[in-house]
Amino acid sequence: MARKEKPAKAAKEPGRLKQMWQVFQMTRRYDKTAVWWILLAFFGSIAVSVALAILISGGSVFGLVLWIIAGVLAGILAAMIVLGRKAEKAAYGQIAGQPGAVGAVFRSSLPRGWQGSEMPVNANAKTQDAVYRAVGRGGVILVGEGPRSRVTRLVEDEKRKVKRVLPNVPVTVLYVGPDADSIPLHKLPKTVRKVKSTLTKPEVLAIVNRLSSLSSNGLPIPKGVDPFKVKPQRAR
Repeated sequence: MARKEKPAKAAKEPGRLKQMWQVFQMTRRYDKTAVWWILLAFFGSIAVSVALAILISGGSVFGLVLWIIAGVLAGILAAMIVLGRKAEKAAYGQIAGQPGAVGAVFRSSLPRGWQGSEMPVNANAKTQDAVYRAVGRGGVILVGEGPRSRVTRLVEDEKRKVKRVLPNVPVTVLYVGPDADSIPLHKLPKTVRKVKSTLTKPEVLAIVNRLSSLSSNGLPIPKGVDPFKVKPQRAR
C-alpha cells in the first residue's frame, strides 16, 4: 500500500525578535532619525543610572553594578517605547492620504472608552472622500477624510443626521487630509483623547444603540487598510 503523504506544515509565524526586527527596519526606512532617538533613549537611561549610582551608592561596587543593571533594563524599556511610537508614526505615514486610512486608525488605535468602525458612515463613491464616526465619553466625533473643500458637505450632512436623533449630545468635527489646518493621521488618536468627557458609560451605550438606526447610504465604501501591510512608497 502506498504511504499517505504527510500534510505540509503550516508556515510558522515569525518569532517575537524577528517581528521586532521587521518593525525596526520599516521604521528606519521611513524615519532616518529613528535610530538616533532609540540610541539616545537607551544610552541616556544608562548614563542617568550611572550618575545616580555615583551619587547614591557611596562607593559600593555592588551598588554601582546594581544601578548599571537597572540602567540597562531601563534603557531597553525606553528604547522599546521610542521604537513603538516611531513605528506607529511610520506605519500611518505610509497610508496617509489613502482611502480608508482613518478607518485603520479607528480599528487599531482609538483611545480606551471610544468606539468606532473602520467602515465610514458616509462616503462619496467618485472622490472616495469619507466620514467616520466614533462614540465615547466625549460624545460623538465625526472625522472627515479628504480635502476639506470636498468633504465638508459630507460631514455637515452626517452632523445633521446625528443632531436629529441626538439633539443634546455634543458633536465634535475633525478633518484628516492634505489641508494645512487638518490633523495629521498619526495624531488622530491623541486628538480624540483630548476631547472632554461629558457623558457616563450608560449614556454612551444608549447613544451607540440610537446611532445604529442611522444606516449608510449604500455607496461603495473603502474599507480601512492595514498600515503594517502596506509597502512603503518608493521615492521618485
